Amino acid sequence: MLLIVYWEIFKTVIPENMMEEYILNEDIKVMYVTAESFPDGVLAAHQKLHTMFPADEKRRYFGISMPNEECTIIYKAAVEEIADGEAEKFGLETFRIKKGVFISALILDFMRDVSEVGKTFEKLLEHPNLDPNGYCLEIYNNETDVRCMVGLKK
Repeated sequence: MLLIVYWEIFKTVIPENMMEEYILNEDIKVMYVTAESFPDGVLAAHQKLHTMFPADEKRRYFGISMPNEECTIIYKAAVEEIADGEAEKFGLETFRIKKGVFISALILDFMRDVSEVGKTFEKLLEHPNLDPNGYCLEIYNNETDVRCMVGLKK
């Protein structure tokens, strides 16, 4: 019973000690589908991308979000490009995820409560050393777990 109570508390608040630095050691070239809107269009963008590139162990899947000039959030459902020319072949745009240090938090079984992703980013975005030119990054470890990340200043 205590474990259930702890889980209910944990999933609504991300304690400072659950955040950790995460290092990407190399840039990652991805190709993406832009969501029609945020947050409502996010699932459809991922579904479209997964229709083109079904889940496999060769590719990593991502979510990238950032505000545009009008402060509207632009969301990109992305997949790693593993062969030169894939993006052009499928008519997709590309983005380079920059290597560096990120503040992050891992969400297990995120589909149980998708709103946890937004809550997690709200908490991560409170970090005092954020890269002003950064973006919010989701790395999908598998079909149930996602690591939410925001870049830190160098």
